[in-house]
Amino acid sequence: MTRLLCTLLFCLLAWQASAQEFTASVDRSRLNLGESLDLTLESTDATEFGKPDLTPLNELFEVLGTRQVNRLTSLEGQARASTRWIVTLKPRHSGFVVIPPLRLGDAQSQPVSLHVVEATSQNSDEQMAPIFIDASLDHESVYVQAQSVLTLRIYHSVSLYDDSSLTQLEIPDARVESLGEPRTYEQDIGGVRHGVIELRYAIFPQKSGQLTIPSQVFSATLADRSSRNGYTPFGPRPGKVTRVRSPEIPLTVKAKPADYPADAPWLPARALSLAEAWSPEPGEIKVGDSLTRSLMLKADGLSSAQLPPLPATEVEGLRRYPDQPQLTNESSERGVIGSREEREALVASKADTLELPAVDVVWWNTHEDRLEHSSLPARTLKVAADPALSVEQPVETRPREGAAGDVLLWPWQLSTVLLALTTLLGLGLWWHARSQPAVQRSAQVGPSPRTLLDDLKRACLANDSQATRQALDAWARQQPETLADMAARFAPLSEALDGLNGALYSEAGQHWQGKQLWQAIGELPAAEKTQDNGQDSGQLPPLYPR
Repeated sequence: MTRLLCTLLFCLLAWQASAQEFTASVDRSRLNLGESLDLTLESTDATEFGKPDLTPLNELFEVLGTRQVNRLTSLEGQARASTRWIVTLKPRHSGFVVIPPLRLGDAQSQPVSLHVVEATSQNSDEQMAPIFIDASLDHESVYVQAQSVLTLRIYHSVSLYDDSSLTQLEIPDARVESLGEPRTYEQDIGGVRHGVIELRYAIFPQKSGQLTIPSQVFSATLADRSSRNGYTPFGPRPGKVTRVRSPEIPLTVKAKPADYPADAPWLPARALSLAEAWSPEPGEIKVGDSLTRSLMLKADGLSSAQLPPLPATEVEGLRRYPDQPQLTNESSERGVIGSREEREALVASKADTLELPAVDVVWWNTHEDRLEHSSLPARTLKVAADPALSVEQPVETRPREGAAGDVLLWPWQLSTVLLALTTLLGLGLWWHARSQPAVQRSAQVGPSPRTLLDDLKRACLANDSQATRQALDAWARQQPETLADMAARFAPLSEALDGLNGALYSEAGQHWQGKQLWQAIGELPAAEKTQDNGQDSGQLPPLYPR
């Protein structure tokens, strides 16, 4: 029974692996009726030499052409071969159309959904022209700094040379971002097949009022296939140079709503999400432990440059070491999706129950035209004391006072006393050496303060943050006061320690420079002597001063 279950499980895993080796994707999921699209089928199975079965496509699509591309890539030192079939399709019907699963041997691709809309009628004069441009906006009215997507489609019913060009889109009082590379496909207009070059732009108006999208000029040379005399690959190309201009489009820009909070950054987006991740998970931690917290802010309809910094986590007893934020943009069917990721290392400096406040982001939902909040709940961190940090403080030796008031001895009396003391001291050391075990005598041997200081200097000047932390702790344990006390009374040392801790608990550690810390150690003033009651708590104060 067990062998049968293992066999079935192995077959299931093998089937899933084979299904993942054959994938299907399209260059766009929304198109007009009469337009074509490219379906890409990819197989990573090097043992499969057949071709995909395209028969299921005939019912819903017209297959215009197929081409095969073999690729060989290297990933982590291993060669990876793959085969792609690029199939050009034209939907037969409008509406929501599904590309059915296709088979390649024993593998099967996943279905792909498309939205095919009725094509808008073009002007009859334009349809007769060999080249014309259509321009459209996804919204005729948007809020200030919100996104509007401009789509330019260049139609041509004749062949063009590769010297075509389009003027750069520049709009006063607006920021323009290109949405990916131009797309090329075909569309049937009035029984005439046209090639289409599609370009998309995200436009973010910066001022309310009426905005005009300027016209764009497309220049191209029409290929003259009938004239071949005198043509060379490097000579003049026969054909007519044509320039066409897209229409101007008005855009209404609305001001920020009056009920939007005045103290909050203006974030008009179609959708906005806020998420967090921890490494490791924040269970019960100890003093000195480090946690990495990542906050991700993602907005559909805003670029990453428009996303503001998230509120800082300022909690007493918790030191912050933030990294540089990571800003990314990606293009989708609806425009730009901007992301902002903020990472910081959090180090607990005292045993206590710490409360991290909730994170709240206010934004305006442009799809439903209302104010919304995206937030993360408050979190409680329980910090326990670290027994490894509770060690005995070294006993401070004080010089004997009153030496100036001793009575002077006569020379012969002084000689007698010194001889007697030397004899007694020698006998005492000999007896003590015989009575102590060898292990105990060797345990009392340790590095000298000078050696520890030299180790600290070498680690600092080598810019080694880990070695500097170890050498600093060893040196501080032989000082008459704690590292926290030294940092509290000497500001340069406190700043240098903050830089060291930041290097230890953030990704910026490889750029740490130890010269500042070594200079602060060398300029540290001597501590003033104070009277005490001879009592010692026996605990080492926190290594991370506030």
